[in-house]
Amino acid sequence: MIQYKTKEEIERIRKAGRIVAACHREIARRLRPGVTTLEIDRFAEAYLSGNGAKPAQKGYKGYPFATCASVNEVVCHGFPRNIPLREGEIVTIDMVAELDGWMADSAWTYPVGRVNPDMARLLEATKFALFQGIAQATSGKRLGDIGAAVQAVAERENYGIVEAFIGHGIGRRMHEDPQVHHTGKAGTGRKLREGMVITVEPIFVTGKPHISVDADGWTARTFDGSWGAQFEHTIAVTGDGPVVLTG
Repeated sequence: MIQYKTKEEIERIRKAGRIVAACHREIARRLRPGVTTLEIDRFAEAYLSGNGAKPAQKGYKGYPFATCASVNEVVCHGFPRNIPLREGEIVTIDMVAELDGWMADSAWTYPVGRVNPDMARLLEATKFALFQGIAQATSGKRLGDIGAAVQAVAERENYGIVEAFIGHGIGRRMHEDPQVHHTGKAGTGRKLREGMVITVEPIFVTGKPHISVDADGWTARTFDGSWGAQFEHTIAVTGDGPVVLTG
């Protein structure tokens, strides 16, 4: 069942989202060759705590960290590790902040130092697809419009979409209805209504979009070793159009 939010509840999610966005900006300043994702995880946990929030991912179904840190061919849910990042790699940092019982979720893929043109293009295309999807999240449109917009970018740029991981509703719980797919047909699916709060979070890969999950039960990586990027915002569907709550 979809939990429609009031304007006051959306504002509470926005407050959590501002903390997430500010934390991402700080991470962007710290990510460079030689830094480890475990250091970034510890920083993020301290940052959230220092701003009155808590990392909702830590402890969720046994997940042991404050963030997911996914490097190169790991497309999502990667464990932070004590391994220095290298020039030219890419890393996705995904986090959920809970503030006074309300949650906001955002993931961003960062270049480590200078990346090659192919990786730079992957990042730009995935980010562009995120905002194309968000643009469709207006009252009266349908979930399929979001998926179709994201899919159109992937097909035009010749990237695979990892369909195993999707967007979702969010609020008092990390994962609520509805499910938000990143492929679809325009004009199909549940109608979007004012008060919905959802995430849009496409994952594009340079190769085939088939994934396997490591023995830890979390780390998802491509079968063929191709690299992947993910960009995610939490957004509200309002009468005035989509509003990014994690920007």
